[in-house]
Amino acid sequence: MATKQELVMEKYAAQLKKVGVPVNKALLENVTKGLGVANYKLDSMFVAASDKKELETVYKNFIVKKCAVKDEKKGQKALEFAVEKMSGVRKKYRGAFYYIIAKKLGIK
Repeated sequence: MATKQELVMEKYAAQLKKVGVPVNKALLENVTKGLGVANYKLDSMFVAASDKKELETVYKNFIVKKCAVKDEKKGQKALEFAVEKMSGVRKKYRGAFYYIIAKKLGIK
């Protein structure tokens, strides 16, 4: 029987495949673990990419704090890349969105 985390990772992997992003299971697992309860709470499991305030929070809390990116241009490019890559997805899972950012930043 799959754990809660494995089930969430399967959802993220399916969404990543849908947008044409190859999945590195170890990186996806790290991103998923880092999100903690945000993986399971309805009000935090999705990213509202059209909300500027939400994107600022993603930048500040994930790109700067978790990924330790000091180069603002590099961080913003990764964020914009994720928004563009997932533009066709209505409900963007936070784990999949963060995975795309991490991968774009070269995190393994």
